[in-house]
Amino acid sequence: MSILSTNKVKLNAKPKDKFEAIRMAGQLLVDAGHASAGYIDKMIEREQTLSTFMGNGLAIPHGTQDSKSLILSTGLSIVQIPDGVDFGDGETANLVIGIAAAGNDHLDILTNVAMICSEDENIEQIMQASTPEAMVKIFESGME
Repeated sequence: MSILSTNKVKLNAKPKDKFEAIRMAGQLLVDAGHASAGYIDKMIEREQTLSTFMGNGLAIPHGTQDSKSLILSTGLSIVQIPDGVDFGDGETANLVIGIAAAGNDHLDILTNVAMICSEDENIEQIMQASTPEAMVKIFESGME
C-alpha cells in the first residue's frame, strides 16, 4: 500500500472551519485503513494544543504523541481547499495534509512534505491539480 494514493485526495473541499478540514483529512486516512477512527479525535486534540499550520498556505495535522496505538500503517491524505480555511491568527490554509505515521516515519514524511510545499511552483501546481492522479504525481515526484 502506498502512503499516498488517489483515494486519499480530496479536491475543491469547502470545510466550514479548520476542525472540519482536519476531520476530512483524518477520515481519508481512516477510510484507507491507515488509522482507526479514534485517530481523528487525536488530530483535533493536537490542533487544540498546538496549531499545525506551517505557513505558505499549508497545514499538516497529525495525532498526539499518545495516538500511536491508533495508527495501523503509514499514510498521507491531501485536502485541497481553493477558497482556503481559517487556521487562526489570520492564517489561511489552502492545503491540509493529514499524516498517520507508524513507528518513526513521521519526521521523514513531515520533512518531505515541507520541502515539496516550500517551493512556490509546487504549491501552484498543487492548487491547480484538477484530478487526484495529478496531485499524487506532484507529491510522488518530490518524495524520492
